[in-house]
Amino acid sequence: MGSETDGFQDDLAELGSAEEFLDYFGIPFDVRIVQVNRLHILQRFHDYLAKQEAGKAPEYEAWRGWLLRAYEDFVGSSAQQEKVFAVFHKADGSSFMPLSSLSD
Repeated sequence: MGSETDGFQDDLAELGSAEEFLDYFGIPFDVRIVQVNRLHILQRFHDYLAKQEAGKAPEYEAWRGWLLRAYEDFVGSSAQQEKVFAVFHKADGSSFMPLSSLSD
């Protein structure tokens, strides 16, 4: 890996919030959308990165594209619709356990 890649990785290690990532990559964003969906945006970004080639060195433009896509997923949608986290994956939105299945 070259020093440019090392510098990029060092920069990434310093970023902690969704706003910091968006600012670093120069992505304009609506603060209201990020305030409501920051964890969902970062998780979706992580999910997109995980689908990339394993072991591939991070590239600024590729990562910027994935973060932009993750952010845009929530511009016209919601966390409930995007279902990033398992809590939103309930089957048909309901759960049922018959009383007879409970034991002492």
